[in-house]
Amino acid sequence: MALADVTYEMILVEQLDRVVRVTLNRPEKRNAICNTLQDEVIDVVERGADDPSAHVVIIRGAGPSFCTGYDVTPASAPTTEAPSVPRRAIGTLRLARGWSRIWDAHIPVIAQIHGHCLAGGTDLAQHCDLILTADDATIGFPAIRMGGTPPTNMWLYNVGPQWAKRLLLTGDTFTGRFAAKIGFALEAVPPAELDDHVMALASRIAAVGRDIVAINKFVINKGLGLMGRDTLQELAAPLDAIANQATEMAEFNARAREVGIASAFKERDAPFRSGVPLDTPEP
Repeated sequence: MALADVTYEMILVEQLDRVVRVTLNRPEKRNAICNTLQDEVIDVVERGADDPSAHVVIIRGAGPSFCTGYDVTPASAPTTEAPSVPRRAIGTLRLARGWSRIWDAHIPVIAQIHGHCLAGGTDLAQHCDLILTADDATIGFPAIRMGGTPPTNMWLYNVGPQWAKRLLLTGDTFTGRFAAKIGFALEAVPPAELDDHVMALASRIAAVGRDIVAINKFVINKGLGLMGRDTLQELAAPLDAIANQATEMAEFNARAREVGIASAFKERDAPFRSGVPLDTPEP
């Protein structure tokens, strides 16, 4: 089935000449990632890679945020027994391998970040080939404050070991401006300019032959594979399942059921400078 003939439940897809623009479309959930959303994003990217009319894919979010992470809204009361640690590890490994399908797809993918890009949103963004962000966006993985670790852990390859440790040992967030400074993002621009700026870059990439672009993406990604990216992916996912068994996670889930998830997040982040993102002073 051709890309133009497919309809999706949780994403919007438009083709602008050679550019396929995908919009995560769960604004009421701030585009939190569930299995269906992930599957649809992977599907459209892989279809784009097989469609001769598509040269590049942009992924952005509807509403006030790009993506605030994985959908962890707790049930009001547990209805089934919690999965075992091995089952959690298998599920997390499936999640990580899913994002790798975007990384491995033979078409360049640009993440367009605005608003919030948190936790699982950073997993998605860092499996794209290029990240462009609004300069006032808020980015990070604050979920580690209650347990877990990034299940794909691309931080090492994007920001280097010291910034990866600095951010993942605190859960601190940072602005789009700061993201461009440390290498998480390629560029940061004012929010009003983001759509046009991303489209201009996508159009430049689309002007190069599909096969040439696909080969260059493959070679660069293979270099990161030789640095251990693939092995780290296989390690990070099951360790995330183990780290999510931390006492803090059980306490957070109980508190979220008691006071609501928004209040539980506020309590979790209260000791961390009131959640103020790291920023780069204006010149």
